[in-house]
This record gives sequence, C-alpha cells and structure tokens, in this order.
Amino acid sequence: MLKRIWINAVILPMAEGGEVIPQGALGIQDDRITYVGPVPTPAELDTYDEVIDASGKAILPGLVNTHCHAAMSLLRGYADDLPLKKWLEEEMWPLEARFTRVQVEAGTALSVLEMIKSGTTCFLDMYDHMDTVGAVVTQAGMRARLCRGVIGIGSDELRENKFQEAVRFAAEWNGQADGRITTMLAPHAPYTCPPDYIRRFVEKAAEMGLPVHTHMSETAAEVEQNVNDYGVRPVEHLRRLGFFDLPSLVAHAVHLTDEEIDILAEYDVKVAHNPGSNLKLGSGIAPIPKMLKKGIRPGLATDGAASNNNLDLLEEIHLAALIHKGANEDPEAVPADTALRMGTIYGAEALFLNDQIGTLETGKKADFITLDLTGPHMQPLHDVRSHIVYSASRSDIQDVYIDGKAIMRNRECLTLDEEKIRYEAVQAFQAIAK
Repeated sequence: MLKRIWINAVILPMAEGGEVIPQGALGIQDDRITYVGPVPTPAELDTYDEVIDASGKAILPGLVNTHCHAAMSLLRGYADDLPLKKWLEEEMWPLEARFTRVQVEAGTALSVLEMIKSGTTCFLDMYDHMDTVGAVVTQAGMRARLCRGVIGIGSDELRENKFQEAVRFAAEWNGQADGRITTMLAPHAPYTCPPDYIRRFVEKAAEMGLPVHTHMSETAAEVEQNVNDYGVRPVEHLRRLGFFDLPSLVAHAVHLTDEEIDILAEYDVKVAHNPGSNLKLGSGIAPIPKMLKKGIRPGLATDGAASNNNLDLLEEIHLAALIHKGANEDPEAVPADTALRMGTIYGAEALFLNDQIGTLETGKKADFITLDLTGPHMQPLHDVRSHIVYSASRSDIQDVYIDGKAIMRNRECLTLDEEKIRYEAVQAFQAIAK
C-alpha cells in the first residue's frame, strides 16, 4: 500500500472549521487521505514511500463542476450573443441532432481535457450517448455524476425509448470506473417534459435510490411559460410532482421569489449556479446571497462550453465572488471563502458526494490539486484564499490527483493525448457542419 506525502505547501482543507495551514502537509495512502496538518517530523516522514516537496504551491480539494453538457464543446463560439430560446431552438438543437457517438466522444474528450487542465476533478454531465461519455471519463481517470438528459418532446414511442435508455444507463454505470462514476436521472426541464413524464422519472429514481436533476427557472420567459401551461411557477410545479421529495439538484434557479427560495431550503434542494452562462445568455443573476442566508449552499457550474465559452471553474468562482457584490451593492454578498467553498465542498454536496470529496480530510478520497503561488500576480501572499479567488487563473493549476493517481503533473495531462483530442474535435465538428 503506497504511502505518499506532500510537504511545505499551503494547505486549504475547506472543511468546516479547517483553517489554512501556511506550512503544511497532505498524506495519502493509495486512494485515501491519511494526514492533513503541519509538516511531520523527519522520523515520521521516513514512514512514507515518497515525500514530495510542494514549496511555493497551495494544495486544495479538486474543483467540482455541478452542471455541464460536455460534448457541446464542439459548438463553442458557434452561435453566440443570442437569447436562450432562439439559441436553443434555432441553433443548438438542430446541430446537436446531427451528433453521433463520434461527435459526443470528441466533444467530451475535449471538455474533460479542458477541465483537468483547469483543476476540475469531478463534474456532472447531462447529455446523450452517455455510454460514450462514461468511456471517456473512465479513460481520463475523472470522477463524474452522469445522467442521460431527456427532452420529452416527440411521440410516445420516442419518449418511452428515451426513458428506458436513461434508466438502463443509470443502472449499468452507477459505481463504474472503480466507483468514480455515479449516476442520476434527469428529465431536461419542466418546459420540455410533460408533468406525467417527470413524475415517471421521480418514481423510477425513488425505486433505484438515485438523485434527480433538471434545469429550472433559467429565464423569465421559461417561468412565464410554466405559469401559462400549468398555472404555477416551476418551483411549485416540481414540488407538486414530487421532484423535491428525492435528493434533487436544479441547474440555474435564476428567477426565484423569496417564497420559492424558502421552498428550496425546506426541501434541501441543491442548486447548480452557472454565473458565466447566465450572464452570456442574458438570463439574469441568480439570488445567491438570499439562498445563502436561507442555508442553501449552491455549487458552481460552467454549463456547456457553447454558452460560456469555457469550462474554467476558477473563472466561475471569480464571477460568483464579484457579480453578487455588484448586483447587490454589497461587498460582503459572497466573500472569497464562500466562493471557494461553492467550487469545492458546496459542489460536492450538490452532487451528493460530500462524504467522499470536496474537502481535504482524513478518510476522504485523495482528489486534490496544486496551484502555483509564485507568480507576480500572487504576491505578496496576504490571504491565499483571496488570491485564488480574485487573482489566480487556470494556468496556475500545476497538478491534478484523483483517487490518489496523478492525472496531470506540471501541467502535462497523463491520461489523455492532448494533440489527438484537439485534432479529432475539429474533425468531428467539420463532419456535421452546415
């Protein structure tokens, strides 16, 4: 059983009450964390098989991306500066209809590579051809919550086939890749899935013991449509369908009333906050400070690269810390420490994986990243959390470990062929281009 320890690093445990350790160490054995604290004595270090000097680096939990459509990286920059409805119906969906396994594999690999290089160790993906997504995740050594996103538009036969496919995938892939892959059931949204269809997903998820995920209240127009179609806003609509009776995660939650925030808090509904995507699509700014005051702990997400246009979770952390200050004219709206928690432990909670990841604590999975602190933009190091949130960039991420295995070392991805992935992504898009 291999024992390794990183010493002389600034350690950010991100655990409740866990203070920054200015000159600390992180010890692991195989895939688990066994030590977090000050640098041990020389005699204690002798008990490790490998001692790594991490001077000039911060070590923190791997970042968690709570909502993504990975294959959409092929559509990065394809149809920018459009409102959501027009963007989806006239640009994205017609082109995505041409996607085959080839496009999904190429787009997912491109996204996974980008996420690894920007410090993300776990992500949620909601898409189609999910067996292909699972294979890419397995090869990359990533951790992921995967769900077949189901748009319930079309014939009864088509809906039934999609439902059965989603259930089969969730059953077959839950616990795969040495446990790094877990699954959910995911009707796409209340505006794309009839009520009875959503209820079927809820009932099946309860039967299978799985969480559920959906898009909710992303735009004002979506909320208005829900009222016109069903007489209530999306939050009450999903509540009546039993969605919130299960462990549930909603993406976006931009347009909420105070009463709806109370409902989400009452049912302990998890929220995937997508600041970059919501800004770019002009959807609005989610009421995150109000959620935090009610005890909701939102995770952060990039959404797909077609609406972001990158998968850089450090950038989402940066945005989350800034936009709510400006929108609320309150410099304390989302402090740096809270924003960093949204990208780590709150994200792990949103994916119902906080018993395994999200903090550096003894017994948890050894999913962690190192970040270079020596750049001029990181000096002087008054407050490492502040610098990571407001000053750091993805190029500062140096090493990525998942399950104790090096996935990236010194910015070189060890599990994926970067040049091959970049080439195949371009070829895959050209094969379906209009």
